[in-house]
Amino acid sequence: IAVWPKTENLTLKTKLTIDKTAPTADFTGKIIPGEIFEKEKTKKENFPSSGKTLKETKAEGDIRVYNAYSTSLQIFVVSTRFISTDGKTFRTSVKVTIAGGHYEKGKFIPGETDIKVVADEAGPEYNIGPSTFSIPGLAGTEKYTKFYAKSFQAMTGGFSEEIFRVTKEDLENAENSLQKKAKEESESSLKTELNAEKISSEFNYLDKAIQTEIVEKFSLSRTGDAAENFDFQVKAKSKTLIFKKEDLKNFAEAFLLFQTSKTQELPGTPKIYEKSLTIDFTPETINLSADKIILSLDISATVYSDIDVSGFKNNLKKKSLLETKVFLENQPEIVKAIVEFWPFWVKAVPENPDKIKF
Repeated sequence: IAVWPKTENLTLKTKLTIDKTAPTADFTGKIIPGEIFEKEKTKKENFPSSGKTLKETKAEGDIRVYNAYSTSLQIFVVSTRFISTDGKTFRTSVKVTIAGGHYEKGKFIPGETDIKVVADEAGPEYNIGPSTFSIPGLAGTEKYTKFYAKSFQAMTGGFSEEIFRVTKEDLENAENSLQKKAKEESESSLKTELNAEKISSEFNYLDKAIQTEIVEKFSLSRTGDAAENFDFQVKAKSKTLIFKKEDLKNFAEAFLLFQTSKTQELPGTPKIYEKSLTIDFTPETINLSADKIILSLDISATVYSDIDVSGFKNNLKKKSLLETKVFLENQPEIVKAIVEFWPFWVKAVPENPDKIKF
């Protein structure tokens, strides 16, 4: 027996909420649960500095000042000048007191005191070797030739050179470049995992519902730092709300059957022809901060009246070919029936239901 049940082709529209907080599917409330899926990507690169600045330091060192003038102490104020034999000026950074001389066996011995001096100007040309110094502030007085100084080691620390420095624009450009790369790689990594067989076979996701943001950004360098290069690092996080394909299918079927039962166009119990079911969905509202997505659904399928095969078999026992056809064609859930008896000598439907093939 071959039967064609009565069918109805349905195309329906509705909305469905994907909600992470939903413990189970609620078809009445049009809600199915969702799961948050996340992926992070950290991106770190080294960038060249574009700024330049002049770095200068002054040479400094120790000199020994001699007092061949008297046995009295001599005070020199802050910034007292000492000029080397090659014309380089150095100054005291603090007030200094020079010891007076003394007599030994009738001979005058100059007093001496070691002090620190700093070059008057920056630059390597002040890193001079051991030298003799005069004090121009005493010029024109008797003391000029009686007070002098000597250095016994080279002055050091004089430096003047243009060096690279980190600018505000350097940091901003590095940040923008890495943010773009980190976001792209984070989202790409997320999609790669979502499209893997393990997840894609069970879950659906929406491209438009992928949210990517920068969660961390920093550099140890700051604006103005002297450096030829600097490191910058950012971390991006991509996330989306995924939902089970089975939950979507079950909702679509339940919605179709509910609508069919309301129209009452099909007699008996309606069933969905599985191969005809299609579900198209697009996001209407995406709110990942609340872990929710509202979908617009277009659902279509062929719905048919279920055939009570067991009941029909009992009613058809011992009926002739004509009686069988008339009975089946009079059933409201059937639109067409073909009945064949085999072998040729069979004249009635068998009593054994196992011998009746639908």
